[in-house]
Amino acid sequence: MELFPSNSNVNFMRLRHISLAIAAILMFAALGAMVFKGFNFALDFTGGNETEIQFSQPVDVVQMRGKLEAAGFKGAQVRVIGSANDVVIRMQVRKEGARQNGSDVLAAVQTAENPGTLRDYYYVGPQVGKELAENGILAVVFVVVGFFAYVMVRFEWKFALAAIIATMHDVVLVAGWFAFSGHEFDLAVLAGVLSVMGYSINDTIVVFDRIRENFRNLHKLSPYEVMNRSVNQTLSRTIITSFVALLTVLALYFFGGESLKGMAESQILGIVIGTLSSIFVASPLLLLLGVNKQDLMPKARDDAEL
Repeated sequence: MELFPSNSNVNFMRLRHISLAIAAILMFAALGAMVFKGFNFALDFTGGNETEIQFSQPVDVVQMRGKLEAAGFKGAQVRVIGSANDVVIRMQVRKEGARQNGSDVLAAVQTAENPGTLRDYYYVGPQVGKELAENGILAVVFVVVGFFAYVMVRFEWKFALAAIIATMHDVVLVAGWFAFSGHEFDLAVLAGVLSVMGYSINDTIVVFDRIRENFRNLHKLSPYEVMNRSVNQTLSRTIITSFVALLTVLALYFFGGESLKGMAESQILGIVIGTLSSIFVASPLLLLLGVNKQDLMPKARDDAEL
């Protein structure tokens, strides 16, 4: 199935200077939001209290969040564990210095019709959150280095550099959105950001594979023409794959529950941005780096010199 004919001839490279300028502006704006505004870190990173309660009947999580807000427990996270009767409530320590314990939380959420039993209450310190943040940064660095090494082995350094810049562009924009919007940033969102890196590099490599193939087969075409033809030939695959992936993540966003909403949001943004960057950022970067047929065929070049 093809949405666009493989022989279509849309001149994407004609927009390369505009698309790269827009990508750079958005990337620096996202970095500015992360540096000057910062993230709204969830309890995974800041620490706080965690309360486990067992109710006699199934509970309504949304309604429970409303009760906690009304009782002064702002930003509480509520999720069901095991059966629909068991919940875990996570929240930051209240800054006004009032004593807070599991009984206060239980009193705020239970009713006469549906009483609860306090099963556990404990405090998670910010040191744990600091370690999680450090591990998250290490995970991102490890993935970037691994991607760079993979593309270097499979292609050539210009391809690797363009792929990594395009991928980091996508990740920075997704992370910058969370900093700008103030949406909560937790471990699920971090997992979504890491998955964005995988999706973005995969989409870019598909286009780069076609570019390499066309460089070897279409000897008379200039790099500019090769880039355009390669993007056009992979356009249907890119759009269809992105659309199917987007449908899946949209279902997760609307029906996956509050705990998965942040991860789904990051993946939705990542799919849209990654699709656009594989067309308007990665290939123009490759052209800007001056890639040509000789970069991909060093043995043929050496033989010609002999």
